[in-house]
Amino acid sequence: MRMRSNPVSAFILCATLLAIGTTLSARTMVLPPPSNPQIDFPGFVELAATVQGLRQDRLLPFETFQAMAAQENVLLLDARSAEAFAQGHMEGAVNLPLPDFTAESLAATIGPDTDRPILIYCNNNFVNNVAPVVRKMVTLALNIQTMINLHGYGYPNVYELGEAVDFTEPQVRWVASERGNGD
Repeated sequence: MRMRSNPVSAFILCATLLAIGTTLSARTMVLPPPSNPQIDFPGFVELAATVQGLRQDRLLPFETFQAMAAQENVLLLDARSAEAFAQGHMEGAVNLPLPDFTAESLAATIGPDTDRPILIYCNNNFVNNVAPVVRKMVTLALNIQTMINLHGYGYPNVYELGEAVDFTEPQVRWVASERGNGD
C-alpha cells in the first residue's frame, strides 16, 4: 500500500521536528547575553564605588543638615514618590522622584549650577516607619541610589542626612497634608 504525501502534514511534521531540535539545542547551548548599549552595569558599579569613597564625608548630623538647608542656594531634594512627598516632607524640600531623573529634569529642578549644594534624605532617615516614610530595606535605601544618580548626572556637591530622626519632632519642620499620616 502506497501512502500519498500531504504537503500540509509534511510541513507540520518538519516544523515540529525543527521546534523540538531547537528547544533541545537551546537547552544545551550557552547563549551570549543580549547586548543593550543603553545599559552599562559595569559603569554603574564603577560609579557606585566612586560614590562610596565620597559618601562617608558627606553624611551630616541633623543640626548641620538643618543649618545647611537654611543657607541661600542650597537645595533640599526629596527623591521619594510625588505621592509620598504630597503626604509629608521636610519644610523647604523640592520633589523630583528618582525614577524621573534625567539630565533635563535635574537641570530644571536644580538649575544651571552643577556645583550647587544638594541635601538629600529618604524614608530611612525617619524612625517612624509609617506612611509616608515607610522604611526601605537598608541595602536599598533611597539615599544610596539618589546620591549615585546625582553624581552620575554631574552633580558632585551632594550631602545626605546621616541620622534617623522622628518627623514629629518640631525641629524637623515636617510639612504634612491632611491626608498624610504624619499630621
